[in-house]
Amino acid sequence: MNYQEAMEYIHGTLKFGSKLGLESITMLLDLMGNPQKKLKFIHVAGTNGKGSTTAFISHILMDSGYRTGIFTSPYIQRFTERIKVNDREIEPEELSEIISFVKEKIDLMLELGRDHPTEFEIITAVAFEYYCRQKCDMVVLEVGLGGRYDSTNAIDTPEVAVITTISLDHTDILGNTLAEIAYQKAGIIKKHGTVVVYPQPPEVRKVFEEVCGELEAELHWVELGTLSIKESGLEGQMFDYKDYHSLQMGLLGEHQLYNAAVAIDTCEMLINKGYKIENNNIRNGIARAVWPGRLEIINTRPMILIDGAHNLEGAQSLNAALDKYFLHQEKIFIVGFLGDKDYDGIMGLMASKASLIITVTPDSPRALSSGELAEKLNSYSRYVKDGINLKNGLKMALDNAGPNSVVCAFGSLYMIGQIREIFK
Repeated sequence: MNYQEAMEYIHGTLKFGSKLGLESITMLLDLMGNPQKKLKFIHVAGTNGKGSTTAFISHILMDSGYRTGIFTSPYIQRFTERIKVNDREIEPEELSEIISFVKEKIDLMLELGRDHPTEFEIITAVAFEYYCRQKCDMVVLEVGLGGRYDSTNAIDTPEVAVITTISLDHTDILGNTLAEIAYQKAGIIKKHGTVVVYPQPPEVRKVFEEVCGELEAELHWVELGTLSIKESGLEGQMFDYKDYHSLQMGLLGEHQLYNAAVAIDTCEMLINKGYKIENNNIRNGIARAVWPGRLEIINTRPMILIDGAHNLEGAQSLNAALDKYFLHQEKIFIVGFLGDKDYDGIMGLMASKASLIITVTPDSPRALSSGELAEKLNSYSRYVKDGINLKNGLKMALDNAGPNSVVCAFGSLYMIGQIREIFK
């Protein structure tokens, strides 16, 4: 199986849907010899902030000398972005070889009359096998969806379970209230585990306290009271947190400072467990962390900003960042969403900022068409145009951009990846 065949096989499994549950992934991993049991993990769940928190933790570990596996989803430009060791993507040849190995085990499952694993289950199994072969000291493992029944939860007790923000997203699967969603995220908490949690509203806090109490897990709440911003601009940010002074990061947005605080507290839990992580490792890791497609400037003339805001919480962070960095500049939006996203809530918040809103259709079978989106957005703004596809929409934005304009593209990560590919 070559790389193209491997990708066709992986994407061909989309027809098996997205089933939450651990029965299938557990059997597959058993047939593979349980590579996940030979690894140590930091398991990261939450609604928003998982990716950047994973990036901060991973870079701190790498700077400390640990061979670090990094598992994230979805990808922005290339499938291989999802599976990294020390920030280097898996090679296509090795990915193909491991997919062939995993397919053999899947064929055994089918012979035994079991259901075919889903795409995400297969990718998770491939990642575990790769990290095992690479002899990783630690794997920073981002949850795909939820936590309790996500295939990444086939691991045993992680070194630290990390839970970022909780907000309403994927309500059709995870629940209609914050407490219900929190219960799903709390599924990554294991017996006698160590848990680091972002500050939460009372109803969410109660869920985590109850689950940790039942499982006798050590619960550490991140306290943001000591965090203060010293400098912030388009080149990056400088901040103090606890006893760490003048930390610098390249990521934009105040919310990224909070994610960095979660990462720092997580690494302090590791230090308590005997891991050798020094203050300068934390400083260097925060400074070197990158997370593409999140408040990322990909062009300066004209200014083009891309962001993966695809739920209301993400839009609130983008909204605050636009006010902070581009308050007095004309804004042109390029927007595209998947049909199951809260585009009404997002655009209800964002639409009034734009002098022009251009709708496009993301490259996904789940996409909302640009025409339908444009029609819906007419109630929020008089300045909406149907850009039809990304190429045409981008041209339309650039044609209308003046010297002081900001073109901001947000919504679907599929769309963000395409724009990034064009400019990068």
